[in-house]
Amino acid sequence: MVFNERNMITFPNAKINLGLNIVERRADGYHNLETVFYPIGLTDVLEIVPARGDESTLTTYGNPVDCPVEKNLVMKALRLMQRQYEVPEVDIYLYKHIPDGAGLGGGSSDAASTMLMLNEMFELGIGKEELARHAATLGADCPFFIYNKPMMATGIGDVLSPIDVDLSGLYLLLVKPDVSVPTKVAYSRVTPAPSKSFLEKDVSAPVSHWNGVVKNDFEPSVFAHYPELASIKDAIENGGAKYASMSGSGSSIFGIFDDVNLAEQLKKKFDNTTTYVIAL
Repeated sequence: MVFNERNMITFPNAKINLGLNIVERRADGYHNLETVFYPIGLTDVLEIVPARGDESTLTTYGNPVDCPVEKNLVMKALRLMQRQYEVPEVDIYLYKHIPDGAGLGGGSSDAASTMLMLNEMFELGIGKEELARHAATLGADCPFFIYNKPMMATGIGDVLSPIDVDLSGLYLLLVKPDVSVPTKVAYSRVTPAPSKSFLEKDVSAPVSHWNGVVKNDFEPSVFAHYPELASIKDAIENGGAKYASMSGSGSSIFGIFDDVNLAEQLKKKFDNTTTYVIAL
């Protein structure tokens, strides 16, 4: 994070889900789940400067953002901070690189970064726990990005506890086809059930032991409606990945490799998709 004369630039990063168990449907319509959020080095770019005019603005670049400015999570985060604290008007510039509708949490990361940046820019002195409570009102995975380290998540994804999972030294092949899976649709097609194993224990095993154990409950129903996603996962598994999964409710599929050259070679097979090889 760069801080200079009240201008700030930071790089909000994406996340992947290591396992995702849909445990039960709640009375409020949400679902309780179990998952591990893991940050990855795929980023947007976010700059905040004092407003040149009388009102705050948001200017976006890069990937198209298909929503009105005031409904963008970045502006919602700004308005939340302005309601709760003495935050003046600002101009925000957002370069979108993280794909939308991919289960990577890009919008949530942008919102959390906005809150963290405003806290530092205007020396508000807000602790991370308080920021995380506010962030939860914007989205279930927003609190994770306040802490931005591996976390076991329960509840609707907002009850977080640190977890000792370290994938450093490995490589991620991330494939995002031209498919978007609406989150509400994904949830409507799953049948919640208590987990048959302990995810926190499962992910403590070597990554090569995760296949068939660390599962994403969204995959069966999502793959039934989007078979191309199942084909991508199969290709990654057959291409030498130690583990492969869909992230969140989709539609990105990732594989974890111990050989970067193997990941780069397999990447070439997905010419018609958005792909990344990222060092973990």
